[in-house]
Amino acid sequence: MKKTAALLATLFLAGTALAQAKSYREIQSPPLRKFSMPQPKRIQLSNGMVIFLQEDHELPLIRGGATIRGGARNVPAAKAGLTGIYGQAWRTGGTPNQTGDQLDLFLESRAASVETGVGNETASASLNVLKGDFDAVFPIWLDLLRYPEFRQDKIDLAKTQANTSISRRNDEPGGILGRESTKLGYGPDSPYARQSEYATITAITRQDLLDFHKQTLHPNNIILAFIGDFDSAKMEKKLKDTFSSWKRGPQVAKPEPSIQAAKPGLYFAPKDDVTQASIAMVHGGTERSNPDYHALQVMNEVFSGGFSGRLMKSLRSQRGLTYGVGGSVGTPWDYPGLFRVQMSTKSETALESVEALRGEVRRLVTDPVTDEELGLAKESLLNAFVFSMDTREKALQQQVLLELYKYPADTFTKYPAEIGKVTAADVQRVAKKYVQPDQLAVLVVGKEAGFEKPLSSLGPVTTIDISIPTGSPNDKKAAPAAGNAEGLALARKVAGFVGNVAPVQTIRRTSSMSMKTPQGDMQGDMNSLTRYPDSQRTVITMAMGEITRVVSPDAAFMITPMGTQDLPGSQKDSSLSDIRSELVSVLKNIDNPKYTFTAGAKEGDAQVLEINAGGSNVKWHVDPATGRVLRSVTQATVPTPAEVVTEYSEWKAFGTLNLPALTTITRNGEKSAEARLTAVEVNPAVGEKDFVKP
Repeated sequence: MKKTAALLATLFLAGTALAQAKSYREIQSPPLRKFSMPQPKRIQLSNGMVIFLQEDHELPLIRGGATIRGGARNVPAAKAGLTGIYGQAWRTGGTPNQTGDQLDLFLESRAASVETGVGNETASASLNVLKGDFDAVFPIWLDLLRYPEFRQDKIDLAKTQANTSISRRNDEPGGILGRESTKLGYGPDSPYARQSEYATITAITRQDLLDFHKQTLHPNNIILAFIGDFDSAKMEKKLKDTFSSWKRGPQVAKPEPSIQAAKPGLYFAPKDDVTQASIAMVHGGTERSNPDYHALQVMNEVFSGGFSGRLMKSLRSQRGLTYGVGGSVGTPWDYPGLFRVQMSTKSETALESVEALRGEVRRLVTDPVTDEELGLAKESLLNAFVFSMDTREKALQQQVLLELYKYPADTFTKYPAEIGKVTAADVQRVAKKYVQPDQLAVLVVGKEAGFEKPLSSLGPVTTIDISIPTGSPNDKKAAPAAGNAEGLALARKVAGFVGNVAPVQTIRRTSSMSMKTPQGDMQGDMNSLTRYPDSQRTVITMAMGEITRVVSPDAAFMITPMGTQDLPGSQKDSSLSDIRSELVSVLKNIDNPKYTFTAGAKEGDAQVLEINAGGSNVKWHVDPATGRVLRSVTQATVPTPAEVVTEYSEWKAFGTLNLPALTTITRNGEKSAEARLTAVEVNPAVGEKDFVKP
């Protein structure tokens, strides 16, 4: 009864205050109540392993695992991407006794999971299991932790998926912006900015994965944490019995930051298939151990705290330049972060947005924080803080982080008081110290032709090459083969068999076709118009409707019954490469110095002809007696990496040209499409809008 009366009194007083308030600013919020969460038990073994145990009997579950020092930053640049392969093949490769597929079946039957992964600084091996199945699943998790098999087929699968990611990394402007601005902030050779390439993925071997595991997996590099429905004393004994005899090993060292930031100025990454400009500004930041950390948190909130922050108020609410903008001084746990601000805007306001964003950065330094801004920022941080430790599991993970990066155990519990101490003068001081408007590297990603004026009107511009290297890690493009006389002679023999292609400016092919899709086999008619050297319009008519696909240097888009959409940059690049390496296109360029022809070894009755078609590589298997091309072989990167073999058969005359009437395509040995040529028209009329986006 007393509690009820007190509650009613509180509600009455609050209602009275609300009724009397004439503005929301007059409403006085009561101080936040103190909040605490039970902390986990910490155990340290003599071999250096640290264990945290947190009982939670709400559900009959046990979850947790190992956090291991050592991640992507500990891998040499020549093996960039290794930890992604490692983290995946660690789990899917299974153990010496069970394959990953067998583990899947065992775990799925028990609604349990065992997973592995690697980040920039750490690796992890986790489990999640019903309490009654813990004793059955724990040995599997332990076996996988200490003795992974890394089976080659799973490594190959992981590498294929890594290559797919590389091939698509320029599809989205946000990905380009984040990646390239990080390089500007740290330097491309920094372990915090480097990226994997086809060559570095190719260089990764099973032995590399075993070596990385051996390098990092020592008890003194591991923090174990378990939470769930168990008795802590019994769990402690089980873990001690399991791990105490494991001998200590070398400590994994943190690499030096090796920061070589780009010079202040304007940088541009061209991306012509977008209608927006993406903008980032970066310079060096600091790390969390900095005594100014809490003042920086408040400053970041003033600057970019959602709709109440200066950036959103100015650039969205007042000027209408963007839907979203954000920025902060980065403070990672154990290495220097970056001060980074970024936004997207329509192309027509790209330069206006650059100047407006610069202005807000300068204003952060010059315009003192108001009492209202300070109060709102601190209140927002403190209100959000409670949700960082409102469960036992979050409290456990906090202690793992503090142990991992060697911070005091009370770091989080002191946070509210430290935020409360921050003054307006503190915010102004750290803004002047850590925000340097004149040191910004400004990156713009987009189509410059759509900008309101040239980017160079703001100052000198450095263009960034975002093309995906196809050769060694140090080469932007694979060096073309020099070619040989035998190869050129064989190419001329093919030209003699096909006929005179010199007059061909455009060619229209009509075919019936079938293809395999995720929805099943589909049949239809295809009308393809190629304008040499670099444009193609393809219309496919099927029962489901008509699909038009257009690729040229100026545009790449698809028209479907659902509307018109741009093709990703990777698909555009792949299609342009296909046009360059197409049969008639290659023959038209026999005398082009950018095309080289190298005769290779015989394979059966065919002579292999390796062709570098202006940067696109293709192999022809040629009948040396007639000059007839039997098949072509290329390496595709989209939609997934694959060896694409195109078989040519049933050659026949279409006007003055001799062309294959039947074309069969396989990807990685599986048939994917077949087309039967029914008509060919050379130099047909081309409409003005055939290659223009509607």
